[in-house]
Amino acid sequence: MAKILLTSNGFYTKAIKNQFLKFIHGEKSQMKATIITTASPQKENNRYAQKAKEDFKGMGFQNIDFIDLEFDNPEILTQNDVIYISGGNPFNLLFHTKKSGADEILRKLASQNVVIVGVSAGAILLGPNIKIVHFFTPQMNTLNIEDFTALDLTSKLIFPRYDREDLFKDGTGKSIEDRLEEFEALEKCEVTRLKDDQCISI
Repeated sequence: MAKILLTSNGFYTKAIKNQFLKFIHGEKSQMKATIITTASPQKENNRYAQKAKEDFKGMGFQNIDFIDLEFDNPEILTQNDVIYISGGNPFNLLFHTKKSGADEILRKLASQNVVIVGVSAGAILLGPNIKIVHFFTPQMNTLNIEDFTALDLTSKLIFPRYDREDLFKDGTGKSIEDRLEEFEALEKCEVTRLKDDQCISI
């Protein structure tokens, strides 16, 4: 059974950390966690990826690695108890997850009780598709991806950073909520809004 935590901003609050720890059974110091850094141009030097590593250490994990699906062998993922998919560009993340074959590996691991944490772009990746990203920020699609189908490990279409109007400025003056309602009407779907201090466990 899948153990998935969807977050907007990682281990942002104590409550989110506690929700994550409910998934963990066993000695944390003996467990292995890997942070997927593919979505960020800074890779493992991204400050959010580095913060995630420090958060893991603070919770008692000692064995924490980074992996970049653009260059590293995704089979490395099979050696982990926890996989943390960091944020950044969802198009790049989707492209390299599929190209590397990590999509199939992640689906298999989800069925094997490996804990998967999706953060921002990572949370969107775990859903059915990334159409919401194309709707809001098509300019991020520098790889010209046409197939927006994602991993479908959850049916939830996540919109992270819902409380960050500053990140999604719109030339027409529409709010995030205005545009989300447009998207829902267009796609006949329901979007799950996720603020920085919120998470969803599955």
